[in-house]
Amino acid sequence: METSKISPSPKRWIVSPLIPASISAKLRDHSPFLRQLLFNRGIKDPSSAQAFVEGQVCSETDPFLIKDMEQAVELIHEALHSQKKIVIYGDYDADGVTSSTLLYEFLTQIGAPASVYIPNRFDEGYGLNSEAIESLASKGTQLLITVDCGIRSIAEVALARELGMQVILSDHHLPGNTLPPANAIINPRQPGDYYPYKELAGVGIAYKIVLAYLQRYPQQGMSAAHWLDLVAIGTIADIAPLDGENRALVKQGLEIIRHTQRQGLYSLCQIAGIKVENIDANNIGFGIAPRLNAAGRLDDAMAAFELLTNTDLITAGTLAQELDAQNSQRKDMTLEIQNMAIQAAQTDKDVHLIFAASPDFNEGVVGLAASRVVDTMYRPTIIGYDDGFTVKASCRSIPEFDITRALDRCSELLERYGGHSMAAGFTVKNTKLPQLLERLKKIAAEELGELDLVPELVIDYEVSLERLRPEHIPGILEDVAALEPTGRGNPSALFSTKGVKVKHARTVGDGQQHLKLVLQAGNRDFDAIGFRQGYWLEVLPDWIDIAFTFETNTYQGRTTLQLNIKDLKASEQTS
Repeated sequence: METSKISPSPKRWIVSPLIPASISAKLRDHSPFLRQLLFNRGIKDPSSAQAFVEGQVCSETDPFLIKDMEQAVELIHEALHSQKKIVIYGDYDADGVTSSTLLYEFLTQIGAPASVYIPNRFDEGYGLNSEAIESLASKGTQLLITVDCGIRSIAEVALARELGMQVILSDHHLPGNTLPPANAIINPRQPGDYYPYKELAGVGIAYKIVLAYLQRYPQQGMSAAHWLDLVAIGTIADIAPLDGENRALVKQGLEIIRHTQRQGLYSLCQIAGIKVENIDANNIGFGIAPRLNAAGRLDDAMAAFELLTNTDLITAGTLAQELDAQNSQRKDMTLEIQNMAIQAAQTDKDVHLIFAASPDFNEGVVGLAASRVVDTMYRPTIIGYDDGFTVKASCRSIPEFDITRALDRCSELLERYGGHSMAAGFTVKNTKLPQLLERLKKIAAEELGELDLVPELVIDYEVSLERLRPEHIPGILEDVAALEPTGRGNPSALFSTKGVKVKHARTVGDGQQHLKLVLQAGNRDFDAIGFRQGYWLEVLPDWIDIAFTFETNTYQGRTTLQLNIKDLKASEQTS
């Protein structure tokens, strides 16, 4: 597979203001460098700084503040003592799989007769569906617990109730105007919910259910914290904000993973080339999550569930190899769809919303391709699979455009839809597709037409690589590590420097997508990597300005400093 030759839109660099002396004095327990990084993240007092750096789980946040949690706990407790048949109904992505795993392991450990049902993306689509509900009812399901899905499944939940099931609906997606008729709805985003943190992923909400149950009905030797490894994986995989409570949960979860007893997770780390003892959020996001997601994207997500729950070395190794192979296949499919969508969109210079659909697109990877198009074109993007009768589409957006609110304004044209402000999905009949596109493009033009749509890179600090001494590096890396886990809502420390000379450049990796550089600043050389920036090779200036993160690179047992380039441009400085 050849690399994409399409270069993304230029980015606007915004350098953060220097920390005021008065605030720097308050944060004097930390290095000057770390003080600046903390200030850039809105931290201005010693207690907040300590809480952020330590990243302890917020034990003071009562899970019973979540609306309907009391009812959910009692429904589970009554089902346990009556030995009712419980089915956990999960989503097919990594968040849904980890949510399902967490609740399944907890329920089986307390003696509840629980099983997991994850729909097949290709046969059943996202969320609850009537055929699955009827099948589960015919098999004697008495309590249905959804995880990471269901908040807009009004008819399906009503059907489950009619067929005699009790329903606990746990989801983190944005509710519609009408809530499903479940016995209990656990979603901090629903009206009347007073839980202070609204950004939990689906697995975070599943964790809160377990935490609440164990607070009300303690089990000897059992702690909800045991499952924070799954919380970390699902939260990072779902690109939930890594601020506030999420950051605290993920930080502790990563520590558990570094000493993991999960054979499947250990096997997956081995095949991904990740050292378990040093795992971080970046490893999860780019190594573990894509392989777990690959199962549901190309085949059946139950393979990922089986991997996480498996204790046999040989079986776990085989499952890990299968997911790795599917992930490689997924990469090729994604790049092909991405390039087709971008090339089509570039014929319209005034486009505000990008759309592409084809019967040749793989339904399981259209969301990933849409994300890549947004990264390149910085426009809301919809990519779908056309089966001849309907289009099943995934949407990815930009901060300036709430895609789910836009779909709300077109709801009567849609068979089903749901999601977040930045990511959503829908199904539409082909007969209604032209009307839907006309309306969505009109909404996008109204909201985006007057804006200068250029992605922004917020630079933490301008540094001079020429002045950087080897003795400074350990302290910088230590300060940067204090921000971990990083991701959406808590970005990695981003630096910029001007006027570095390109000494050597080549492309590397799958399809030669990545740009590998040796840069010269003063009399020192620096290794650098620009992921998915191979398109620069043929037009790379001799002197460049770079926006980058500091990281270490270990190759053949040797660890060196590496600059991870997030953006570059021609420099006005040439010496």
